[in-house]
Parts: sequence; C-alpha cells; structure tokens
Amino acid sequence: MTDHPEGHNRPTSDSTSGNDMIDRPARIGQGGETHQPPDAAGPRMTTAHGVPVSDNQNTLRGGNRGPALLEDFAFREKIFHFDHERIPERVVHARGYAAHGFFECYESLSDITRAEPFQKAGQRTPTFTRFSTVVGNKGSADLARDVRGFATKFYTQEGNWDLVGNNIPVFFIQDPIKFPDIVHAAKQEPDRAFPQAQSAHDNFWDFISLMPESMHMVMWIMSDRTIPRGFRFIEGFGVHTFRLVNAEGQSTYCKFHWRPKLGAQSVLWDEALTINGADPDFHRRDLWDAITLANDPPEWELGLQLFDDDFADSFAFDILDPTKIIPEEEVPLRMVGRLVLDRMPDNFFNETEQVAFCTQNVVPGIDFTNDPLLQGRNFSYLDTQLKRLGSPNFTQLPINAPRCPVHNFMQDGHMQHRGPKGRANYEPNSWSPGGPRADAETGYRSFPEEISGPKRRIRPESFADHYSQARQFYRSQTPIEQDHIAGALVFELSRVETESIRLRMLSHLPNIDPDLAARVADGLGVDEPPEPAIPVVDPVDLPPSDALSILKKQKITFRGRKLGILATDGVDDALLDSLVAGVLAEGAIPALIAPRISGIVTAGGVRHKAMFQTEAAPSALFDAVAILASDAGVRQLTALHAARCFASDALAHAKMVAMTQPATELFACIGIEGRDAGMFLLEGAADVAPFLKACAELRYWPRIEG
Repeated sequence: MTDHPEGHNRPTSDSTSGNDMIDRPARIGQGGETHQPPDAAGPRMTTAHGVPVSDNQNTLRGGNRGPALLEDFAFREKIFHFDHERIPERVVHARGYAAHGFFECYESLSDITRAEPFQKAGQRTPTFTRFSTVVGNKGSADLARDVRGFATKFYTQEGNWDLVGNNIPVFFIQDPIKFPDIVHAAKQEPDRAFPQAQSAHDNFWDFISLMPESMHMVMWIMSDRTIPRGFRFIEGFGVHTFRLVNAEGQSTYCKFHWRPKLGAQSVLWDEALTINGADPDFHRRDLWDAITLANDPPEWELGLQLFDDDFADSFAFDILDPTKIIPEEEVPLRMVGRLVLDRMPDNFFNETEQVAFCTQNVVPGIDFTNDPLLQGRNFSYLDTQLKRLGSPNFTQLPINAPRCPVHNFMQDGHMQHRGPKGRANYEPNSWSPGGPRADAETGYRSFPEEISGPKRRIRPESFADHYSQARQFYRSQTPIEQDHIAGALVFELSRVETESIRLRMLSHLPNIDPDLAARVADGLGVDEPPEPAIPVVDPVDLPPSDALSILKKQKITFRGRKLGILATDGVDDALLDSLVAGVLAEGAIPALIAPRISGIVTAGGVRHKAMFQTEAAPSALFDAVAILASDAGVRQLTALHAARCFASDALAHAKMVAMTQPATELFACIGIEGRDAGMFLLEGAADVAPFLKACAELRYWPRIEG
C-alpha cells in the first residue's frame, strides 16, 4: 500500500517549498496539509494559550485513515470552546441590538442634580445603548408586535449609570411579585412551546383579563408603538419616577424621556408580517446601515419631566404607580441633552450579548423612589446578570467595566483578573497602605426620605384607578390609530381559543371606550357582549393628550427613510439621475430594485447595479416607492407576480407612489386606472420635487381611511 492512494498524488517538486505553497490555491487532503490562497493571509493563528497552529483543517490521526489521537490539544481546545460558547439568553429582552455613542449635555443642571453627565454645557459622556424586543427568544423576528427595550449605559467619571427603559412609559403590573407571572403568561405556553414572540394566545389574555391594572398598558401594546419602523424611530421612557438630588441634598422628582430626532414612526400590521418574512433582521439592518453605510448617526433628545412634592400631592394619580403617566400638558418636557449613536460594536457577543444593565446602577445625584416595581427591578436585575454571565466579576468585562478608577476589597470568584495588591483585603484595617477608604464628602448618599407605617402586604388605594388613563390614551389617538388598536385587539383575541377568556377581556373595554368595545365585539362576531367589568374606582374623562399620538406629532421629513425604486432596462437617464439625487438631498436612501440583481441598463446605455432583486424586495421594506419602467420593461413587470404585489401592497399600505407613464400599465393590470393625491406621474426631472415633498408626509392616509 502506497503513502498516497489514487486521487491524492504527491505534490510535484515545484510546489513543495513552504513559500511557494502559500501562493497556491487551497488544497485539502494532500499529505494532511492545507495551503491558503494569498487573499486569505492574516496574522498567525494560535491556540488560546498562544501556541502557533500548523493546520486548522485536519485533526491529528494515527495513519492516513486511522483513529483520531487524544493528544491533539488544538482540536480539543477548539471543540471545548465551541461546546461552551453560548451563555444563557436573557429571560426577557433576549433579542437585542446595540451601538456605541455619546450623550451631550445642553446646559448645566447642577442646580437640580450633581450627576456628573449634567454638570456642564457641551459635556460628552460615552454611552452604549441596546434596543430589544421583550417576549421573543434570540432567534425571533424583529417585527413582532412587542414592547421595545431602550437601555442606555452612561460611562461617567463617577461610575456607570444605567437608564433601563422601554419605548412605552407604563408597565403591565404595579407590584414586582407579579413580574414572573406576566412574563410566564406572555412567553410560549409551557406544554406546547409556542407561540413564539407574540402575545396572541390564551395564557397572555387569560392573565391580562384578570388584571385590570394592565388595561392602560394594553392600549399601548395594541397601538402602533409595538410595531415600529426601526430602532431609530422609537421613543424611550424610564417608566418609573426617579429622584434627582443636587449637591445641597435637595430632591426633585424626575421622569426620563428619549425623543428621536427623526420622529416616531411605525409600520402597518400587514407590513410587519411581510417584513418578518422578507427580512426578519429589518431593525438590525436599518441601524447598521444608518451608522456604517449612510454615515447618518441616529439621535435622540433627552427630556425630563421635573416636579416637586406639591405637584406629586396634587396629581390625580400616584406618581409611584408604574401603570400611570404624567401627561406632558401638565408637566412639559425640558430637553437637556442629546444621545448620538455613531459606532457599531466590534463583536456582537462581546458587547451586545454580554452587556449587563441594572436599574440599581445609579451615580451620585440620581436616586430611587418607592415605586414598588422599581424596587423589585433593583433586586432582580443583579441576580439575572449573575445567572447569565456566570460570575460576580461580570463588571470586569470590557463592555460593563467603568471608565473611571475602581477600588474595593472584592476578591476572587470566576474570571477574576483585577484585585487589590498587598496584605489588606478588608476594611477597616491599620496597614499602610491599607487600600481604599469611603469618602463621606463625594461618595453616593441616598436621599434621606422619611418612612413610617406598619409592615404589611398592601396595595395603596392611590393605585386603584385602572381605566381612566387607558381611556385617555385611546381617545388621544387619531381615527386611523384607533382603527389600528381595534384591529390589533380583534386579531389577538381571535387567536384565543377559550371563549370565556375573550368575553372576560371584552368586559373591560366599555370602561375604556364603548365604541372600541363595540368594534372589537363586532370584529369577533360577539352578538351579545358581556356586562362591563365593575371597576374599583369609576373611570373619569381626562383631556386628550396629543403627545400620546404618533401621528399628531409626526415630523414632516423624509430624512433617514428609504425610497424603493423598481426600475427596468431602458429608463430615462435624466429622470433616474434626478430622482436619485433628490432622494440623497433629502437625507434619504435610494434603493434600486430590478428584475435581475445584475441591475439595469438605461436608455443611454449606462448600467446601474441593483440593491435588490424584485422577488426579494416587497414594497413593505421601503417608506415610499417609485416604479420607473420603459415601454418594453413594463411588459416584463406585469408578468412578474412580485412586481404586481409590489405595486398593490404599496397602495394598500398608504405609501406615496410615483410612476412613469409606461408603469401605469402595471397598475392597470391590478385594477387601478386613476391616481389619487398620493400617486405621482414622473414624466421628467421637474416632477421629482413634488413627489419627494409628499414623501415627507410618509403616508397618504385618505387612501385607506374608512
């Protein structure tokens, strides 16, 4: 038997020298060696212990076809690490995406707080912000109807401050003892392990219908807030009432708000379903593209609602109740700074997955209130990070490590690589040097709030009104937004198999709005709705708040959005060039779509590469669309099912639509002969500006209202 069986001949003499082999194409199986192509050259591969690796393609064997050898330490180390490379995913907020950035303070707030990020105008604090869905697992899709997490870590010179919030300012429950129950109810049902990343199932609505305190949150999660256009277009809220404390020890109550510079924006439910199929990473891709490709870092402004004890005592609801808001009409926002996200992580696992946010992480000048849910979160989050990251030393991971000096006597534990030197590992001690000491002047001091009363398991009466603010939220929406809330409730409850649960949930809706109750009952085919639930406190009619509506405060701009341009061979060069230039001038992104990914050739013979192929680019992926077809090209489009759906869905989703004269044939073949005010004919470069001006409105709602 020869050393080189047939098919694996010994290399010829001109290819056996080490240097020459590097310049040859990769060949696996020749004498157990692998030779990399020149474009794969890089730093020398080593084991985790730094030992150079000679072959990363083949395990060590006894003979050509013999058994693998246990002494192959390179293989054993590699497979060992692979077997352990996953850490437990978060119970909630498992699917997340994040970016680095900075917070810039507009003005000194030293009269209100001694918190280091707010001391000087223009002061910048490094940040890391993670967005997430709540219910879905790590592998779920981005456009699930769900609350979005909005958590920001501020790396201040006095330690890390974690502002851990959501894109909704209220929560389902008032007491943290119910937190495991709401999460269990919302996640997959335990006997069948579905549904994934959605609340449209019996367990969720069974729990919610038994918890009237959840009704305000229900209005928010059934609104368009839970199907956002992207992370760049969501608001953020600290949810709870906090304290800001100045250097003199004076306290001011505070609620935190993030406002996107581009304005809030959502998609339609039908769009969400399409996007989840076409691009389940839609939100991730949008943030990545904005920062790395478009060089358009997203920004938010930080607004504070500031108030004192007199307001707290006079407010109609308890400021410690996490199921309530303080309307902006009563306490306007004070914009105090901006958050800019300008750099993506170098490694998703090291940073986005291993980052640990804890509501307890505050710095001098920021303090807690007695909001019971906040108090429970302060306990829970630290425990969660220990479980996920496996060691109390998770604060030493680079993404979690403070950017200021750290000195204490904590020692040992898994993965400890930072500890005090010398003999002293306790305090007080009499050694010199004896290690760090507490600083009574600059150290963190809790606000000395007076507390009295019996130790009891109670829920205060001031938390008992569960319907008034839910009613206020619903009645603050535009008619189209109210339609969406009703439609969402019908969809969700139609997926509930148990009739008694549906009816129980329906019994709450008259306390929110009788018309909403009637619309949902009609949508479910309930001819005899149940008697309304009896509230503990009768709801009152509160004045509508425009700040609660996305559409009422929409920013008229096309900046940061994307125009889908479905084009064919033979299109007019000047028209295409003018449209692309106009989109770029608006700060938006033009995305060329063609029947073939190789692109199109214009009437002038210019080739343009496509970003998408027609079948891979439904119009739901874009904020507005233009169809540029030549006389010959439109016949190709009308024959494509994907192109017909592109046009019909764009109209059904109330998008602004532009078309060339030949492209009108595509609309004719789907039964559309005329044009409404949201449809534009592009006959020349002069027609581009009016179309793009209309795109700033984002939707032509009259097309689908009613």
